[in-house]
Amino acid sequence: MLPTLILFRFDTPFSQAVAYILAVLFLGYGIWAGWRHAPGSTDPKSGKPVPPTREERMRRAAAYAVSFGVVLYLGLHYALPPGAFLGEKGEGLPLHTYGLMLMAGFVAAIMVSARLAEREWGGKEGLRRRNDVMDLAVWVVLGGILGSKVLFILVTPKDFLDGLASAFRDPSRLIGALGGGFVFYGGFIGAGAAVWWFCRKRNLPFLRFADVIAPTVALGQAFGRLGCFSAGCCWGKPASVHLPWAVRFPGAGRALDLFGHPTGGAIAWSSQAEEMKRWVIESTGQVFDHPVPGSVRVADWVAQHGTTLPIHPTQLYESLAQLLLFVALMIARRYRRFHGQIVALYLIGYAIIRSTVEVFRGDAERGTLHKYLEQVPLDAWWNISVSQLISLVMFALGVTLLARRSSAAGQLPASGAQPA
Repeated sequence: MLPTLILFRFDTPFSQAVAYILAVLFLGYGIWAGWRHAPGSTDPKSGKPVPPTREERMRRAAAYAVSFGVVLYLGLHYALPPGAFLGEKGEGLPLHTYGLMLMAGFVAAIMVSARLAEREWGGKEGLRRRNDVMDLAVWVVLGGILGSKVLFILVTPKDFLDGLASAFRDPSRLIGALGGGFVFYGGFIGAGAAVWWFCRKRNLPFLRFADVIAPTVALGQAFGRLGCFSAGCCWGKPASVHLPWAVRFPGAGRALDLFGHPTGGAIAWSSQAEEMKRWVIESTGQVFDHPVPGSVRVADWVAQHGTTLPIHPTQLYESLAQLLLFVALMIARRYRRFHGQIVALYLIGYAIIRSTVEVFRGDAERGTLHKYLEQVPLDAWWNISVSQLISLVMFALGVTLLARRSSAAGQLPASGAQPA
């Protein structure tokens, strides 16, 4: 695994000049994207879309310029040393595999969604819907980040409050306190709310638009879980030493970047290194919340070996399952009978995948009943996670949507011109 591919430093005038040039190009792209994708209005008489005016394009370009400018300022402030213009922290620019895979998944989802939207509506209408998907991408990111952070705070309030307390003592840690810690289900709910708001604002059929996007969410998750594997987060339970695909994540100093330089250890290793309240039987991978014959404290084992225990690669389990779900949903699109069918199948499929993978998850930090009710034994089969609870709701929502829509639906036309 490669948590950090490479760390770019900006200690020389030449490297700083390169950083400024890239920043200007990035800002220029943002302004151009805002100008090009500015939405127009709708003719109140004919109901047909009207191309955006020059003023509308300028307003959209200005809004994008402000958004991109804020991101650039924070990035330069973090990456450049104090002596450089806009510099302060001098931390450089790390290229994390996790972030790279998330970006790859997001780009793949947007590009496939845009293509599906173009084919869904067809003709000039399809081109407009493709542009809608590109505009929607910004709001999906904002809604996803906000929803993910909110659920993280609700699930782990103590961790968030501890981070804020640390930030008050040292203001330089404020970004870390606000930026660290996210939960996928929260991001999914937030992104879904952003899609609903966007469709309502643009007067688009929500379920039809959601059917276009749903398969690509699974595609993006397939990439994202590969990023989780590279970072060593969302890890699995200890596995038997006889499990051939069990993995051991390296600790600090043993994890290397692309050029062989030491980097920080995997998140899974950091967690197990601090685990003083659990014991494990090494040969079987069984974990207990009290010492038993033949067991060893998890933290002691990790300190001795410099890696995690052999654990289930739950990130790879879900990545493969999400890829299969994407393929299944793309096939199902050919046989759909009503709008909302694909998003319903996604909700059902993902709920099953997530609930199953959660059985093999070992990161208790994500929140289980034991975390909130100490009376619930850590190793009890009914010590379910918060994600499994949400999965039950998602599954029920998908089944309800499928049942209600199918009972009143007729066969959709095979052409791109489908009813809204």
